[in-house]
Amino acid sequence: MPRRTATMLASTLMLIALLCAGVLSKVPYSEMSPGPTVNTLGDHDGEPVLQISGHKTYPTSGNLNMTTVRVTSADYKMNLAEAVYGWLAHDNIVVPHDTLYPDGKTEQQSTQENAEEFSQSQESAKVAALRELKLPVESQVIVATVFKGDPAEGKLHAGDVIQKVDGKPVKEMTDVAELVTEHKPGETVTFTVVPVKEAAAAEKSGKKATRTENITITTKKADSGDRAVVGIEAGTDHTFPFTIDIKLADVGGPSAGLMFALGIVDKLTPKDLTGGKFVAGTGTINEKGKVGPIGGIEMKTVGAREKGAEYFLTPKDNCAAAATDVPDGLTLVKVDTIDDAVKSLEKIRKGDTDALPSCTAK
Repeated sequence: MPRRTATMLASTLMLIALLCAGVLSKVPYSEMSPGPTVNTLGDHDGEPVLQISGHKTYPTSGNLNMTTVRVTSADYKMNLAEAVYGWLAHDNIVVPHDTLYPDGKTEQQSTQENAEEFSQSQESAKVAALRELKLPVESQVIVATVFKGDPAEGKLHAGDVIQKVDGKPVKEMTDVAELVTEHKPGETVTFTVVPVKEAAAAEKSGKKATRTENITITTKKADSGDRAVVGIEAGTDHTFPFTIDIKLADVGGPSAGLMFALGIVDKLTPKDLTGGKFVAGTGTINEKGKVGPIGGIEMKTVGAREKGAEYFLTPKDNCAAAATDVPDGLTLVKVDTIDDAVKSLEKIRKGDTDALPSCTAK
């Protein structure tokens, strides 16, 4: 066999071997890519995303799109060739598997956690929106979780409204832990609660619950540390003056909170927030209207621009990362609170875009 032919054959066989190795070799990485984006002011799967009843609403125009990121599943085993392609692709990001699924989290566990975070983000968005509009929202501290095998099991129940601990009023959910830990393990603590059935019946009838119970529980030592615990997790429940439903399935995580809140504000405000402009964005939101950072910001800006967004509301703490690679035609707008976002939308509506707070790369 001529030397040149032998060399070409050896090179071809080597290339085939490398390709096979790339396909067969599994690597501990996962991939992120732009996901769907949905207009919170519009419809999804044939029904409005935001449904408000019991209060006057107003026509809206334009877009306030929430954005998402697609990720490979927890049990997906990426091969070397896919990882290399992902690293080279502009619109994808390859990250260590543990970044998306820490502590060996399963697909089912991740899905459940994302669903819980999504549900909580909807609740926070409603509270933040109504407080931005100075509309009343009543809040109460409840038993969110009772841990199996702990002293509170069978005595307190999820949904019980905690009014007092040892006779001291409870106003914030952090008050519960602070009052319990004033005790030493083995001492008793008394909860004054409205039982969950009473609380639910009162909410349904629109009246305040009046019947309370005093529940005495013996504390135990925490599994970590020397503090006293009873084995519950406190939470906050809200009563709204009218009904707000968010209809969006197959989405998880907390990052749509800001855009849900803005959509609610827009529907309850006579003045059109966007002025017909296509605005997208992301960010968690708490009940006080504070906007928090999210993951996958680069993927979300790409997905938003592909759908036609002109402006992207960007959490302050994500600004530097987002500004390193901004899609052509997209303006990043820095926001730290829902009030920041509303004021920026007013500037967009009026065409005063030079005054918008911008994101800059560090």
